[in-house]
Amino acid sequence: MVNATSSFETAPETDGTAPGRIVLLTTSHRVAPGLLSWPAWQTLRAADRVLCADGGHPQLPYLREAGIAVEESAPTAEELIDACADGRTVVVVTTGEGDPSLTDGLARLAGSGRVHMPDLELLPASYDLPGARLLDLVQVMDRIRRECPWSSRQTHKGLAKYGIEEAYELVEAIEEGDRDELREELGDVLLQVVFHARIAEEGEGSGEGDGDEEEGTAPFSIDDVAAGIVTKLIHRHPHVFGDATATTPEEVKAHWLRTKAVEKQRESVTDGIPLGQPALALTAKLASRVHTAALDVPLPTGEGIGYELLGLAVRAEAEGVDPEAALRVAARAYRDAVRVKEGVAGRRGA
Repeated sequence: MVNATSSFETAPETDGTAPGRIVLLTTSHRVAPGLLSWPAWQTLRAADRVLCADGGHPQLPYLREAGIAVEESAPTAEELIDACADGRTVVVVTTGEGDPSLTDGLARLAGSGRVHMPDLELLPASYDLPGARLLDLVQVMDRIRRECPWSSRQTHKGLAKYGIEEAYELVEAIEEGDRDELREELGDVLLQVVFHARIAEEGEGSGEGDGDEEEGTAPFSIDDVAAGIVTKLIHRHPHVFGDATATTPEEVKAHWLRTKAVEKQRESVTDGIPLGQPALALTAKLASRVHTAALDVPLPTGEGIGYELLGLAVRAEAEGVDPEAALRVAARAYRDAVRVKEGVAGRRGA
């Protein structure tokens, strides 16, 4: 950064009748340098002076290549106002974090009422697209993977338990109706996705570092993960992206399952259902597949509470009730009753 007090030259003294114009030009580091809006280019070309306090700003080479004379200088608010005298337009290319000392100084002078302020304009030269902050997450994850002693040694298998925990915490936030908690838990789940994709990018297997990694595992990145789900969503939603029609959720679900069966080359409606999931959810999933396929399958008979629970779970699915969610509601009521009995109803447990 150039020392503003020693290198910045203000405009000559004038009668002050034309206060001029200050344009604070903001850019996003998530957009390729040089991809600026047309109003930004017009303003830059018409400006009397263009200033930038950061000599390493990513936009500088592209601005200079386009013929924009950029001065590497960091003026104070007072010096910037003086530079706008006689109707001059000065553009300040701000850093990614902005220039708070400059903007605070301008606000202070404007509020004093003692300075004839130039026109002030904030001009976004490039905008973040929806989802742009995901790029930040990828970059942060890359650095953590390289530099953190714990994160750098993690494997798919070692992280598996955290994925399960975060998923359950997300479900709890949804059922509790806590919006702040929901946002946080969604972030935690997203972190698991990015973390696993970062590990996979290195071509590692799923082992714990004890020799059971898969040799020759083909690497893939978060972009491959995103590309795969985009392709899948488009293919399974022909009523949105194609010529097919679907007027009810049931029609959408039926088409999804048919398409999935063809993709996976499944022989049974039960194929692809993970047997390791909680028993009530497993039963509900089986019952849902049977119902969607219009199969008439009598429940197996047997002794014991397991078969009774099986019947209740199938009945819940038939009535459109998630048995896992229903049981959690009842379990919470049971927990609250216990806490009332203990005299701690007003305090949440750890």
